[in-house]
Amino acid sequence: MTVFVDTSAFYAVLDRGDENHASAKACWIDLLSAGSALFTNNYVLLETSALLQHRLGTAALRAFHQEITPLLATDWVSESRHLAGVEAALVAHRRKLSIVDCVSFQTMRDLQIDAVFCFDPHFREQGFKTVP
Repeated sequence: MTVFVDTSAFYAVLDRGDENHASAKACWIDLLSAGSALFTNNYVLLETSALLQHRLGTAALRAFHQEITPLLATDWVSESRHLAGVEAALVAHRRKLSIVDCVSFQTMRDLQIDAVFCFDPHFREQGFKTVP
């Protein structure tokens, strides 16, 4: 199975105090054990890195980049995909729907990925299958 991984999942896996940590950790282990192809984009990597460094510190940031990112295929966002994400966020006119989310939706559509490991309800609203 091919799965896109969102910031909400990465954060829950790494923060033992996160309410979704147990579920995220179990899902992460299941995805790895099943040999799932794991994708993300560089916007999610940046968002996750900033969140980890700010909330958990550089040890968490280091663990993310040394232990998790090597397991992923990363799509580097093009200018056209960036502009499409910005436009989608502006058209949606929703304060809590981020440009990173909108760019991720476009990445998933462009790469024909229909499953996402996340705890963000916006992906389900967009018609993607969420795991767990």
